[in-house]
Amino acid sequence: MDQVRPEGAVSVTPAHRAAAFSVHVFTALGAGVALLAMLQAVREHWTAMFWWLGVALIIDGIDGPLARWLDVANVQPDWSGDVLDLVVDFTTYVFVPAYAITASGMLLPLAAPVIGVAIAVTGALYFADRRMKSADNHFRGFPGLWNIAAFYLFLLHPPPLLGTLGLAILIALTFVPFHVIHPVRVARLRWLTLPLIALWAVLVIDVLAENFTVSPIVTALLCAIGLYIVASDSAIRLLRSLKA
Repeated sequence: MDQVRPEGAVSVTPAHRAAAFSVHVFTALGAGVALLAMLQAVREHWTAMFWWLGVALIIDGIDGPLARWLDVANVQPDWSGDVLDLVVDFTTYVFVPAYAITASGMLLPLAAPVIGVAIAVTGALYFADRRMKSADNHFRGFPGLWNIAAFYLFLLHPPPLLGTLGLAILIALTFVPFHVIHPVRVARLRWLTLPLIALWAVLVIDVLAENFTVSPIVTALLCAIGLYIVASDSAIRLLRSLKA
């Protein structure tokens, strides 16, 4: 009697199965990179920490397309790529940056541990929020990009009061239902977004190579691109509402 294959099961070769599992290993490698970043942060080697966080960002950008190409969800159904991705992303996007922000010495001394704890707690809640992305692939609220927030803190080096207030505002914005562009998945204005992200990456590399000692023009361009990512969708929606 012929065996009936369970519904949804996929017939795959051992090589395909091994390749699919290697994508999970690649994603999990981000956790190891997070540890290396934390080791540099503990030593206050901030630039080295950001290099490692950049490596984690590259891994996060590559593993998703690889997983879809190899159909990992169906080939390795016993392993949840979504859960693994969230676990690793929390360490690289939230936990290590929260430590760096707290230990940076750039915030009000009494407020620094409060800000750090708030980032860790709200970041964990955000990653568990099923509404974190809208139907058109925008992030809902400030998307827990604390690695990027930490980078701008070190780049701008604002007065402690201003830095503390700025981070407190970002923490509050985590739960405000405005939309932030996903740099790759949002179709609208992709022709503009992708070149800006490429320019942003080049400028970040320059900043790290120069140990955060860069010209005001580089700083201004980085701030302008960051503002575009965070606020452009809200600006478009506001203009449309005014025209209606």
